[in-house]
Amino acid sequence: MPKDATPATKTNPGRFFEDYRVGDVIEHAVPRTVSGGERALYHALYPARHALYSSDEFARACGLPESPIDDLAAFHIVFGKSVPDVSLNAVANLGYAEARWLRPVYAGDTIRAFSEVIGLKQNSSGKTGVVYVRTTGRNQHGLAVMEFARWVMVRKRDTDAPAPETMLPDLAPAVDPGMLVIPGGLDFSAYDFTQAGEPHRLSDYAVGEIIDHVDGVTIEEAEHMMATRLWQNTSKTHFDATPREDRKRLIYGGHVMSMARALSFNGLANAQCIAAINAGSHANPCFAADTVRAWSEVLDTARTPAPGVGAIRLRLVATKDGAEVGALKREDGKYRPDVLLDLDYWALMPT
Repeated sequence: MPKDATPATKTNPGRFFEDYRVGDVIEHAVPRTVSGGERALYHALYPARHALYSSDEFARACGLPESPIDDLAAFHIVFGKSVPDVSLNAVANLGYAEARWLRPVYAGDTIRAFSEVIGLKQNSSGKTGVVYVRTTGRNQHGLAVMEFARWVMVRKRDTDAPAPETMLPDLAPAVDPGMLVIPGGLDFSAYDFTQAGEPHRLSDYAVGEIIDHVDGVTIEEAEHMMATRLWQNTSKTHFDATPREDRKRLIYGGHVMSMARALSFNGLANAQCIAAINAGSHANPCFAADTVRAWSEVLDTARTPAPGVGAIRLRLVATKDGAEVGALKREDGKYRPDVLLDLDYWALMPT
């Protein structure tokens, strides 16, 4: 190459805050065909053992054609597709709202993802801004399998770039139970509680009840990186230790979500399907060597039109090390430093 020549730039540094416009629709690259290996590796990474996602025969007895891929595995696939376009230059993934699972994902399905920019707000520092997107995952037939809104703090490329007009989306505080989508054919009227692992049905849970899920898992560096690679999540914060002064890789928040959901089996084994996420916050960072534990609070219950199928609204809280069960926030309203995840979701359970 001649000395004065400028090398061609073919790599993609990712979008920065000033690159987003409200109304933009981004088609995310690299469709993903799901296989049975997805479930095997998911269950190797997490202590996941809800029966509907472990056994084809159990799933068929509940009216499904076979066992679907775990709901959070489907979420991670769709989320991972969006990372290169939405959060490659993110400082933090701040929250979720209006997430709904619209149909199960089965082995053999090919998943694509699309995101619409629904809000923008530059932070007072002028160095970052918050980008709000609504992401939809679709299968090979073009049918939506899930959708969710999330908001991300993203760095600016040029701190002198003018701030966009602030536009905040109007997001519901919770998904109305009447808007929950029940998988086609799901029927819990002949539900086998023995095979599922616990005898507790919807009527056994009371609003306000707190369940200590007892077990804990210490996060391993290699496992969280394997999981994040599995979802093709390219966020630099999970792999590259050099930007942080403490030289630690930040654990992908979805890894904590899946770990907490798996731990919740002990006490909520019959909360089989995740139907919606009402709200979610990664309250504090998680790092390798932290021990994750979980507890849940029952927030509400509802009936559905499907035979034997009810809905339970749960607050799932993941903590690290020796956190107190039921303790969430300090007197000033901020999360306690030992709280990692605060997730408000609807699950489907036999009545």
